[in-house]
Amino acid sequence: MNYEETLKELENIAAELEKDNVGLDKAVELFEKSVELSKNCFEKIKQAEGKIEIIKKDLDSLQIKPFTDIDNKE
Repeated sequence: MNYEETLKELENIAAELEKDNVGLDKAVELFEKSVELSKNCFEKIKQAEGKIEIIKKDLDSLQIKPFTDIDNKE
């Protein structure tokens, strides 16, 4: 399940928990599921942050060289 699908599932659980007719056992079950889904989301965010840091380091290591006109070889 990707990040967006996980968020949608969390939204569905929240909507279900807001209903007046949810029993205690069902509410606990939904809460447990929401905790697992939340962990999944946080892990995906952590992975994305790691990838972004790697990309930023790669960009920081780039050296800009002055443009030289290839037609004016000296």
